Amino acid sequence: MSFADPPRKPPAESIVPMINVVFLLLIFFLMTAQIAPPEPIAVEPPEASSEQTAEAELTLYLGPDGTLAYRETEGEQAVLQALELARIDLCGDGGCEGTEVPPLILRADGKTPAAGIARLLPQLAAIGFSDVQLVTVPK
Repeated sequence: MSFADPPRKPPAESIVPMINVVFLLLIFFLMTAQIAPPEPIAVEPPEASSEQTAEAELTLYLGPDGTLAYRETEGEQAVLQALELARIDLCGDGGCEGTEVPPLILRADGKTPAAGIARLLPQLAAIGFSDVQLVTVPK
């Protein structure tokens, strides 16, 4: 009488390497992604021939109807107060003098009248912003 060994099932494939690859991809995408808050006001910047980029930590938004926004704050007086507090926070305890004042990026809509921007600049200077950079798109 012959007793044959019962047929063996092939060993199951390990899914551990696949899980490792998925986690590595997840970590890669989380490390390379730039997560930014949404813009408070949708603006289409004006066109200009300059290709210089504006870089700063503080961004002020000016809508086509003259609406001001900074982060979650809207309304002229509230925005100016929030910007002044943000400038004070960036300057620290010693205060900012001359060139140490952080620049301010102004993202104004291309349809905003120049008079609206001209009216805003003295108010920004009064709260301590002497360097205001207007964001434009190349022609």
